[in-house]
Amino acid sequence: MLLHSKRGRTMLRYSVRSGFWKEKVLCGVFSSAQSVNTVKVRTNGNCSGVSAKKWMRPGGFDTGLKTFNSLTKQKEPLILAREGVATWYSCGPTVYDHAHLGHACSYVRFDILQRILSRLFGITVIHAMVITDIDDKIIKRSWEDNVSPSVIATVYEDGFKRDMLSLKVIPPAVYLRVTENVHHIVTFIEGIITNGHAYATKEGDVYFDIQSIGDRYGKFVGAMDSQGEPGSTNKRDSRDFALWKRSKPQEPYWESPWGRGRPGWHIECSTIASAVFGSQLDVHSGGIDLAFPHHENEVAQSEAYHQCGQWANYFLHSGHLHLKGSAEKMSKSLKNYVTIKDFLQSYSANEFRMFCLLTKYRSAIDYSDSSMLEARTSLGTISTFVQDARAYMKGQLPCSPVQEAPLWERLANTKSSVVKALADDFDTPRAISAVMSLVYHGNCQLQPVSKCEGGARSPAVFGAMVSYIREVLDIFGIDLLYSKDVDGVTTCGSLEGVVEQLTHFRSEVRAFALAHRDEPATGLYPERIPLLKACDILRNDLAPLGVLIKDRGAGSTWELTERKQRVQDPDQETSS
Repeated sequence: MLLHSKRGRTMLRYSVRSGFWKEKVLCGVFSSAQSVNTVKVRTNGNCSGVSAKKWMRPGGFDTGLKTFNSLTKQKEPLILAREGVATWYSCGPTVYDHAHLGHACSYVRFDILQRILSRLFGITVIHAMVITDIDDKIIKRSWEDNVSPSVIATVYEDGFKRDMLSLKVIPPAVYLRVTENVHHIVTFIEGIITNGHAYATKEGDVYFDIQSIGDRYGKFVGAMDSQGEPGSTNKRDSRDFALWKRSKPQEPYWESPWGRGRPGWHIECSTIASAVFGSQLDVHSGGIDLAFPHHENEVAQSEAYHQCGQWANYFLHSGHLHLKGSAEKMSKSLKNYVTIKDFLQSYSANEFRMFCLLTKYRSAIDYSDSSMLEARTSLGTISTFVQDARAYMKGQLPCSPVQEAPLWERLANTKSSVVKALADDFDTPRAISAVMSLVYHGNCQLQPVSKCEGGARSPAVFGAMVSYIREVLDIFGIDLLYSKDVDGVTTCGSLEGVVEQLTHFRSEVRAFALAHRDEPATGLYPERIPLLKACDILRNDLAPLGVLIKDRGAGSTWELTERKQRVQDPDQETSS
């Protein structure tokens, strides 16, 4: 268990040894974590000899986690080459247009996985991503807009990075552009030719020779339909794919031993990943649509260049995002997409993260208003519990006596369940379900009463629950404490103080208006009833502005919501 400080808060990291779970208590946060000890595993080295189709269990350090590996189509122990460090490469965008929710879903899901590894299990993730800034689609868009391909690429690369920040996706350690690495790509292709796995045509194209690797090609066949790529009639095999494409009139080009041209699609990822991580890669990620042919071809050319039996040890693929009722994935080519910018006009980054958390990262996911409402409701339930628990801790929410022991036990069980779920192929739906169950049992104990009898209170257990819930959501990239705009500017800090004072003043006015007359007259003072109505109007007018005030007997609580409340809470009483 590792203890470190982040943004002034104490956080815990855990690692897990398979089949060995041990509970500990530390600082009241994640107190029943699983003991993490990395286990060194000795196996044969992966980069000696030639490519093999059968997956080989890597040597290194067993994290105790299991993840679904597309290379084997089953869960495998996650074993890293270096203790506490995961090298991770992901395919980035082809920057010819705005990013849409299909892209966002994949990047947010893998951001969540990386956060789990680093913030919960103490594994440093070294993440590299390529930006494809030269491509047929970019060239076509540049012709349509009558600007250079570099202008198109720059505009949409900047837009992509802004979109990722607005979704709170942690940037990779390094972005690398294809155009800045063409000289490395040429050298990489020369190495593959030297090793006997590629050939140049008389037209100036270079193709990978599929037949040269025999039956070792086809590690992802079955994930997607297998089809050969179009190209020169001089290809030796219809499955051979381009490493270098000769230039056509009015296209950008670079000089090479085979003449002027530009890189093929797949070679960029192999070259750039190898330039950063060498001949061994722990994790490679991308959407399931990239499994074949893109990742298949990456593996073939990387292992042909490095002359190794296994280049990347784990391939993680995220499921498609579908518009509900459609069998097709969200795609620009199908014109059935929603841009990230448009999406964020209606929903928040936190709500989208919850939407992603409610399904397994490798499952297909349906996008609709109803599915987003489910995510919004789940997040709202958690937020409301946190606010109510804080109000109870402050003495602002009178409640019936709380049974502490069951809550402490429930909290400990939740911590254990969350760690076990996330160590089992990053099962976020199971983890969220455990958190929602904790919230449910906490709400069952927070039973407001009209008058406080002055009995014993139990704020500590609710403090522990709130702290834990915040820590879990922080791991997932959801922050309940602050509301941030797309530029990351915190606006909530000063507003909280204003709302606190306003709510306190309103509560005093309500208490004055609700005072009953002494005998012989009974009931409220008639001349004070307009004050109650004014309090109700203020409460209702603030709701659309994101300030939700709840009257609890003579007192009131408040919370800041991410969405505008357009209707009155059905549980909210009317003062008058």
